[in-house]
Amino acid sequence: MQSDANITMGKIIFYEDRNFQGRSHECSSDCADLHSYFNRCNSIRVESGCFMIYERPNYMGNQYYLKRGDYSDNQRVIGMNDCVRSCRMIPQHRGSYRMRLYERFDMSGQMHELVDDCPNVQDRLSMSDFNSCNVMDGHWLLYDQPNYKGRAYYLRPGEYRRYSDWGGVSPRVGSVRRITDFN
Repeated sequence: MQSDANITMGKIIFYEDRNFQGRSHECSSDCADLHSYFNRCNSIRVESGCFMIYERPNYMGNQYYLKRGDYSDNQRVIGMNDCVRSCRMIPQHRGSYRMRLYERFDMSGQMHELVDDCPNVQDRLSMSDFNSCNVMDGHWLLYDQPNYKGRAYYLRPGEYRRYSDWGGVSPRVGSVRRITDFN
């Protein structure tokens, strides 16, 4: 029988060149600064689990969600340049999902609770600007456009007192989905 520790492990390999060529670095956990392992990253292979990769150290800048698969050309396949500076492994979650979106900073004002995916926040909640949120259960992706398009932001359990806490450049929320696709 496989232990929970083995089930939740992820493995990602970064390659300096396209098509999985050149120097590589393997990672199975969060890494706040990948720069010491490679200068550029042009292809990525996710062998197991799910990851968020970031263009800047310390989980800052544009974020990209990657699930199991081969990404042979970052620019063409994911739309990112060769600058990958940090990554987070997204732990597998079993159980319910629950998050609250708030109209104002510091979790105040009108509140909406979500327990499942929401492809169009404006249509479902009659508003799309949220300045804070609280993730009680599960791991989520928040997008600034409807239908899971545009900039993506990874939200793990915790309080986000202002939209900049999740990396947002504006309070606009277009869609939200649960991270459930672990292979």
